[in-house]
Amino acid sequence: MKNILVLFFGMLPILGLAMTGYSEGEDSGKVIIFHAGSLSVPFAIMEKNFEETHPGINVEREASGSRKCARKIVDLKKACDIMASADYRIIDNFLIPKYADWNVRFATNQMVLAYTNRSEFAGEINKDNWFTILAKKGVVWGHSDPNLDPCGYRSLMVLQLAEIVYRQPGLYQKLIRNRPVENIRPKSVELISLLQTGNMDYAWEYRSVAVQHGLKYLELPPQINLGDPDLDNFYRQAEVKVSGKKPGEYIKLRGQSITYGITLLKQAPDRATAELFLKYLLSPDGGLKVLEDNGQTPLLPPVVPSEKMRNLIPSDIRVLVK
Repeated sequence: MKNILVLFFGMLPILGLAMTGYSEGEDSGKVIIFHAGSLSVPFAIMEKNFEETHPGINVEREASGSRKCARKIVDLKKACDIMASADYRIIDNFLIPKYADWNVRFATNQMVLAYTNRSEFAGEINKDNWFTILAKKGVVWGHSDPNLDPCGYRSLMVLQLAEIVYRQPGLYQKLIRNRPVENIRPKSVELISLLQTGNMDYAWEYRSVAVQHGLKYLELPPQINLGDPDLDNFYRQAEVKVSGKKPGEYIKLRGQSITYGITLLKQAPDRATAELFLKYLLSPDGGLKVLEDNGQTPLLPPVVPSEKMRNLIPSDIRVLVK
């Protein structure tokens, strides 16, 4: 009898695992994700949700400017499973075809001018006078580094487009002259603490970031905010020069509506686990809903530019992509 009881109680953990659908060696691994700083809040929520559903899996995230994310992979050869960029073109230009096969466009955004109640002229600023206020001496404003972060070069594109829309010749250079280089930070989310502490009056951010951090923000006309794909031909009038793949090289980027991209690296250390996370992230009731709940518009369904590229995506993820 004693031996029977020992056997019975010894089997309880195994029975419990069987009843919950979990077994030893299943649902385990690690996912390494490099992602845009503007995705930090929703990706932190996704990490928590995913790890609760898959307790044996550890999600490790590194947030930085999207161009810096790509350089970690290309230049530093850092191990990574998934990269998510605030500009899908960075994946196309830096990672495909050597480091990745495909690039899923999964979300959009728009540029806003973020500020707080403590900002100079906070009670006066509006969509018709913001550029006059940013040009005032003593008004401190900034943006992220165009060479590291898409929000940086998009900030400059907004200023160029404003010169056209508001019919203010020389506006771009006038504003840049009132923005010292120390007001440029590696990624846009680093500007938030400067706003919150009163050390900066205004910062160019994505709308989702402003919403997630409870900041006041000025919405701009669609001809300026880079948020409308139907205006891509107009946005192309803006052009910014940024560093290229190699030291001393430069490339010119033209304005385009904001679209986020994500990919699975060819040399992903834990490919199967990464595919499981991507399946959750690209699901309309999973990661895409988290984005929507946090002020960022997901693409429903996510898209790729060709059927040829779609066929390169793992089957479990491919069914979620158009």
